[in-house]
Amino acid sequence: MIYVRAGVGRILIGKQLLPRSGKKCQALALSGHCALISDSNVAPRFAERVRRSLSLAGFYPTLITIRAGEKSKTLEQARAICDQMIAAGINRQSFVVGLGGGMIGDISGFVAAIYHRGIPHVQIPTTLLAMVDSSIGGKTGVDTRVGKNLIGAFHQPSLVIDDLDVLKTLPRRQFNQGFAEIIKHAIIADTKMFRTLQLWEAGAAPALQRLIKRNIQIKSRIVAKDERDRTGQRAVLNFGHTVGHAIERAGNYRKFLHGEAVSLGIVAACAISVKRAGLRPDQRAAIVDLLARFGLPTRLPPNFPRKKILDAVKFDKKFEGGKVRFVVTPGIGAAYAADNVMLDDICEAVKAL
Repeated sequence: MIYVRAGVGRILIGKQLLPRSGKKCQALALSGHCALISDSNVAPRFAERVRRSLSLAGFYPTLITIRAGEKSKTLEQARAICDQMIAAGINRQSFVVGLGGGMIGDISGFVAAIYHRGIPHVQIPTTLLAMVDSSIGGKTGVDTRVGKNLIGAFHQPSLVIDDLDVLKTLPRRQFNQGFAEIIKHAIIADTKMFRTLQLWEAGAAPALQRLIKRNIQIKSRIVAKDERDRTGQRAVLNFGHTVGHAIERAGNYRKFLHGEAVSLGIVAACAISVKRAGLRPDQRAAIVDLLARFGLPTRLPPNFPRKKILDAVKFDKKFEGGKVRFVVTPGIGAAYAADNVMLDDICEAVKAL
């Protein structure tokens, strides 16, 4: 098992951690009742193991299961969860455990941030994407009709438990989407990891454990410089996300998984980087090839509503006065938030997808 420090909490990476999750929470000096929040896909597989572990450690868990999918990440759903927590007697001395992928991490963290003005949050990610990205950094939130994560709060998890065994149950498409965020981290911060990924061979658990640890270190280091996303240093983590989020919305959160949309957003960001940041065309080609190597999309279907993508971009939190705080890469291993990217540049890149 590997321990990683990240912000105010810590992260455990290893095997057979679900049955020990209660003891790991106990080590944080947590006590009393807790809400175990999961979704309709994950709960039937893993919730009972976590619930039993929490009970054996002396906690009183209440399982709250919501419908799987991004459509459940709403303010209305958060309110319903809070109502169930109140009915279960969960109070200021209680805590929240989020068991699931990125959607569950976002909404369980948001609930923990607002319930009694903030109670501890423990995350147990069940997807590779959530392990390497969304569970790190303390961003929580829910979606609105016009955009993703427009209502949210910063609330760092006290503990993240990455059990590698749960990844064995993921369908290949779900597993592969995590590599979009891994490749993103390599592009913005680690040329050596980019080369490692070019030679990657699936199946070795120790190698995967090291890869997850490295990605956590990259993101944690960036977040530590700009925890509340105010100075622009944390903005580099949004590489590929401005267009990626817009693609998700244009597809009604059904056409593409988050990592798949980010992959397409990375392709668009690379096209803009060639034009605005001096990215070499051969490096752009290497990035696109690497995304394709992990089964990630690099082109939109011909009939995809591209106009909806551009409409959605305007609601992005990073869009201001006709310009976007758009993250570009001048070369693999580096990135920055550019102030010279215009909406026309994004239009051109989207049309080329």
